[in-house]
Order: sequence, then C-alpha cells, then structure tokens
Amino acid sequence: MSHLLQPTILLLRDGTDSMEGIGQIISNINAIEAVVEIVKSTLGPRGMDKMITTSKDTTISNDGATILKLLDIEHAAAKILVDIAKSQDNEVGDGTTTVTILAGELLKNAKGFIEDGMNPQIVIRGYKRALEYCLARLESLIIAVDSSPERRREMLLRCAETALNSKLLSSYKAFFAEIVVSAVEKLDSNLLDKDLIGIKEVTGGSINDSFLVSGVAFKKTFSYAGFEQQPKKFTNPKIIILKIELELKSEKENAEIRISNVDDFQSIVDAEWEIIYSKLQEIHKVGAQIVLSKLPIGDLATQWFADRGIFCAGRVSNEDINRVAKATGALLQTTVNNVSPSVLGTCGRFEERQIGAERYNLFEECPSTKSATIILRGGAEQFIKEAERSLNDAIMIVRRCFKTNTVVAGGGATEMELSKGLKKHAVGIAGKEQLVMNMFAKSLEVIPRIIADNAGLDSLDIINRLRSIHFNNDKDGTEDTLYVGVDIVHGTGNNKESFVWEPLLVKVNALKAATEAACTILSIDETVRNPKSEQEEQQRRIKKSIPNAGKRR
Repeated sequence: MSHLLQPTILLLRDGTDSMEGIGQIISNINAIEAVVEIVKSTLGPRGMDKMITTSKDTTISNDGATILKLLDIEHAAAKILVDIAKSQDNEVGDGTTTVTILAGELLKNAKGFIEDGMNPQIVIRGYKRALEYCLARLESLIIAVDSSPERRREMLLRCAETALNSKLLSSYKAFFAEIVVSAVEKLDSNLLDKDLIGIKEVTGGSINDSFLVSGVAFKKTFSYAGFEQQPKKFTNPKIIILKIELELKSEKENAEIRISNVDDFQSIVDAEWEIIYSKLQEIHKVGAQIVLSKLPIGDLATQWFADRGIFCAGRVSNEDINRVAKATGALLQTTVNNVSPSVLGTCGRFEERQIGAERYNLFEECPSTKSATIILRGGAEQFIKEAERSLNDAIMIVRRCFKTNTVVAGGGATEMELSKGLKKHAVGIAGKEQLVMNMFAKSLEVIPRIIADNAGLDSLDIINRLRSIHFNNDKDGTEDTLYVGVDIVHGTGNNKESFVWEPLLVKVNALKAATEAACTILSIDETVRNPKSEQEEQQRRIKKSIPNAGKRR
C-alpha cells in the first residue's frame, strides 16, 4: 500500500472534555459578563446592596470583594477575574467593583473583534498599549494638595468620605471619616500596620454611639470566681503579658506516677501548689498590676490576684495581645523566672467599662500609641458587619493616601479624561491596534455610565454632556473641566471642588488589574476538564455537605 492510514493517538484520558478556539474565548467572555451583571448595580454612591444566603449565614453587602467571595464561582475563567479583583482588595482595599466592571467591559467590547476573526494577540497588544498611555496621562491629572498638616489632614478626610460614599455608612461619612483618619494617625507613620487598628462590634445603641479608643480595647474574657473582687480601674499601671498557663492541672493529664503510700501522693499535690504559688509570687514581686495571658488563668490564680489588688485576664486573643504589647511597650514572657521590671508595659489609664450589653477592657493614653480601636455600635448584627467592611475599605484608602499623598478626581471624571486623551492618541496609531485602543477608550466610559444609572440619572445624557465638556476643554483651555464627572444631585459637576477624591494608587491599580484580567482571559483558547479531577471535586462537595460522610462508623 502506497498510503498507510495514520493511527489514532489518544492523548487525553477517555471522557476528558475539551473546548478550544474562538468558541472557548467567547464562552469565557460570556461568563465574565454574567459576573459583572451581578456586581455592577453596587457601584457608586447610590449603589444597591446584595443579599447572599448560604447554609450557614445571610450577608447583606455592596462591597465588591465580599460579594465575589461569597458567590463561590465555579467557572474557571470567572475565577481568574475574582482572584485579580481580590488582589486589588488586598493591595489597596478598595476598587474591586471598578476592576470587575472595567474588565468585563473590556472583554465585552473585544468580543466583536474576536467574532470578526481578529487574532486575540492583536487585542491584547492594543489593550496593553492603551494602558501605558493611561498610566502616563494620569500623572497630569493629579490634584495638587498643600503639604501643610492641616491641608493634608483635610485630604485624608475627603478620601475617607469618598470611600464611604458608596457604603452603608454614607449618611454618616463625615463622622466616620474623622474616626478613621484619627485611627490611622495613631499608627507608626513608617509602617502603618492595619492589624494594629481593631474594630470591635457591640450590638445595641445608635451608630452615632461609635467611638475611637486611643489604644486597645477588647471584650472581657472568660473569668472565674474572684474576678469581680479585682480592681477595674488603674492609673499608670504596670502591665505584664504572658504565655503561661496559671492553672492547677490534675496529675493524670500530664504524667503517670506510681506511688506506694498516701504521703507520696500528698507530696505530689503539694509540689503542684508550690509551683503555681511560686509563679504568682514572681509576678507580684516584679510589681505587675495587670496580668494578661494567652493561656487560661484559673480560679486559684484569679482569687490570689484579687486578694492583692491585681487585675488579670486569661485566654486573650493573639491579635489583642499583640496590639497591647505595641501600645504599652510590654514584652511577651514565656516564663516568670527572674523576670525583670524592664519587660513591663504601662498606659495612662486602664478601665473595665460597660459598653452596651458587654464589658470591655480599655487601655488608653499609652506612651507609644501605635494602636487604636474603633468601637462600632448599631442595632442589627448585619448592619454592624457591613459597617465594619465599609470602615475596612476606608482605613485602607487613608493608609494609601498617608503614604503617597497624591489624589485624582473621582466620580468618573478621571476615566472620561483618559478616554478623551486616548481617542486622540489613537489617531496616530497605524493598523488594527487603533481600533482596539479606541475600544479601550470607550470601555473607560462604563464607570461614569453605571454610576449615573445607579443614581437614577439618564446615563446617555450624562455621558454626552461629559464628552462635550472634556472634548471642549482643549478649545477653551479651562483646567477645571479636567475634573468634571458625575454628580448624583446635579448630573455633572466639578469633583475636584466637591472633594470627591480618590488616591492615585487606587486608580492605577484598578486600571492595571482590569487590563491584566482582560488580557489573561483573551489569551485562553482551550479548556481541558479532566474527568478524574471532576470526580474528586464531586466527592469533596459531598463530604462538605454531609458532616460525617466518609467516616468509618
């Protein structure tokens, strides 16, 4: 035979599902659009909330990162978008919804090119070229802020208010912006460690009853009999922090000992008592008035401390222990043998105070105030949890402003100016990339358009007005028109004068993350699903849904 039949080569496992080519890219884009449809109504000062119900809990939120996390998305390509949006939240704390919407719009506009047969690499190259221009153009849109302490603090307050504008706390944005800025100012200016700002939720009371503690506050820990006899207020106390268990343990839990008579047993019991009493005496001898420990403090130690006017708290969480150490200067001790006064910390005032239905331990007026605690009040648990997420975003934004000290106008003003400049820049680009860059410019307009839609405005009219204002800026040369964006009251307005500001870093990261997400999705032209991995995933889900599944009875 002159021609031999080529044998069939089975490369993948039988039953493997694969999809490739243009159909795969379009399918991925459609999945991203479905995610965008869910979150886009949360953008802006009048964004709506989402209620996500799971088997364990119900969450009401308009925070993009929270929604994407709770959706538990299964589509492989959509997961990429979720991961990139999470990176935005981890890096700058805000802008996850912007990243999701902008990436979705870039992909939506690229779909037409892909369907017409354009190579995805041309689209990717055009998008990356457009991003380079936008990042360079942003430098000329920075709002100049006076570096004096008063003006700098005003900038921080405005950025905090802008971050809270689209949140549940928007009606109280001025009140909470002051709290957030004051909390960040108390941190070490070089590190600005967010973990040193605690947010404690106390159900009950008005949201306006929330306040800032210039130091550390944590909920009263589990206590034994004798605790109420301890003093609950100190001035300039000496504080010791331990990782020691001050509790009598039954000998059977720790060792097995053979004894021949009752006296031997009594000597063992006496030795245990002597050990714990020696520890307590060492703590008392060093002059400590407040004893905090990560491990339990038993009833014997609690009563012993009460008899000597010493306050103690056991089972304090790592987070709270670390913040107390930073604020008071105390050093964590794993033994009390030969402990010296140099390891003790102090604060101006300690008090155990009733807040709502809970009792809290407050360490205030600390000498090295590198920590702060926000006591958050409110009527409903869901409200308080969403308020905590809102404050977290505002804290992250203020931290970034504190470091960079550069802001740009919000409300879609920056996106409109970038869109205008990119369209003019694209005129000088030859080939298909010009079309792609024009589409990138069009995609940027999605931010002001959705802000207007969510505010109940005519988005078509708003976008046309914004285009006219920004394009005419080159003719009349008015600098203020650079900062005109969506105003939810008047339709359009100067967001620089309205103090609707965003940190430059948030805008830069959002553009980079959205473009990266879009280019990553466009570069995927094949998905292979291994049947074995699908079976393992199915078994994992069954075990997760049935607590005792897979366990031998």
